Amino acid sequence: MRKLIVAGVAMTAALFGASNVLDFTLNSIDGKPAPLAQYKGKVVLIVNVASRCGFTPQYTGLEKIYEKYKDQGFVILGFPANNFGAQEPGTNEEIKTFCSSKYSVTFPMYAKISVKGSDIAPLYAYLTTAKGGDIKWNFTKFLIGKNGAILDRFESPVKPDDPKVTTAIEKALAQ
Repeated sequence: MRKLIVAGVAMTAALFGASNVLDFTLNSIDGKPAPLAQYKGKVVLIVNVASRCGFTPQYTGLEKIYEKYKDQGFVILGFPANNFGAQEPGTNEEIKTFCSSKYSVTFPMYAKISVKGSDIAPLYAYLTTAKGGDIKWNFTKFLIGKNGAILDRFESPVKPDDPKVTTAIEKALAQ
């Protein structure tokens, strides 16, 4: 079974021209290219976010764990998406202002993308093909290891400071 999973991940990577998550480049929330390769050697939590969602208060928990672990080599990357109930309708500038003024977000934010459907961003096509299928809602979290490998996926209801998440982060940081 393990060989089958490894083969599936390898085929997924080849399909997207990527050997791991670090091979992707997307635009920052300010519109500048921001390669994920800059996070090589760090543990990364990738989260699709939205400003008008019932899970939006998770920004508080995300910022809390970012502050707790960032000096140990951990980073959170927020990817705004408007795929679910039009809960992220704003511009990148509006999203940036909302995140910083309402939730004091200091972790890196990227430009708004699509996380499902025919216009899915290649990063999310890669993530969902490799781990767990389509994104079901906002605030789905992917834990990425220091080498760019997908370690785990946590669905929207799992809060960022849930012991399942923090234990996985700590384990990845120790590797």
